[in-house]
Amino acid sequence: MSANSPSPSSRALPPPLAGEGRGGGGGLVHNAAEGIRPATAGWTYLSFRTVQRKADEELTGETGNEETALIWLGGTADVEGFGTVGEREDVFGGKPSTLLLPPGQRYRVPAPAASTLPARLIQPDEVRVEIRGKGVTERRIHWIVSEKDPAARLLLVEVLTPAGHWSTYPPHKHDEDKAGVERALEELYYYQFNPRQGFAFQGIYTKPFPTPSSASLPPPLVGEGRGGGLNVSIRARHDDLVLVPRGYHVVSAAPGYDCYYLNAMAGAVREWLFTTDPDHEWLMDWKKN
Repeated sequence: MSANSPSPSSRALPPPLAGEGRGGGGGLVHNAAEGIRPATAGWTYLSFRTVQRKADEELTGETGNEETALIWLGGTADVEGFGTVGEREDVFGGKPSTLLLPPGQRYRVPAPAASTLPARLIQPDEVRVEIRGKGVTERRIHWIVSEKDPAARLLLVEVLTPAGHWSTYPPHKHDEDKAGVERALEELYYYQFNPRQGFAFQGIYTKPFPTPSSASLPPPLVGEGRGGGLNVSIRARHDDLVLVPRGYHVVSAAPGYDCYYLNAMAGAVREWLFTTDPDHEWLMDWKKN
């Protein structure tokens, strides 16, 4: 799918700053090619990695106890049972092709989640397109798998943010289960840029709240204060994988660089309900479809 540039040896890095992991970003930025699993991410559901397949290389696997989506970032491949899959050259060249596989499914490319759904191929012309926001917050949305589509846990969406624009805006969160209001969903962002040397800033933060007992707080993340507050600004670059374990989040693409990211979300309840930061709710200029 994609390749990541090598990381320097940790011995060549300066000592980390307060609130910084070895890779920067408060421990929330990961190598996409190495990927993450629930155990390494510190959450329950989502796994992710990118794969760059050579022309003569066969890709095979088994989904185990996880619902799995194979998303074509670019190129084509012959998939056993589905024929030739893929239409776009890269993430900026059209809509994706996606193979959605249930748990216990073997696949061959030339959480625990209960599902009896068959494997299915999502063609580019089945991907719903949404234009969200106005002016400098306008961006293009590719709904690969929404809550309206059959799946066990996964929600999958691509967002293309023009250079100098904002997305995931106004900032919102989905880290609490409140039926009809908000659902707790783990989320990750996989970034690409055009040109490739581009970047975006991603903010992840929590609002101040009373802390009667530290025992009642979730385990602290790198970059958190003792009170459990989170306030991280990440410079996301090409092929970066950024985790959003909780808190409000927002993205700003640098001028001159078109920004792409793939969002994957999963939780105990498969429903995309979020809470907008009350301070910025007056700027909401789109409605959930």
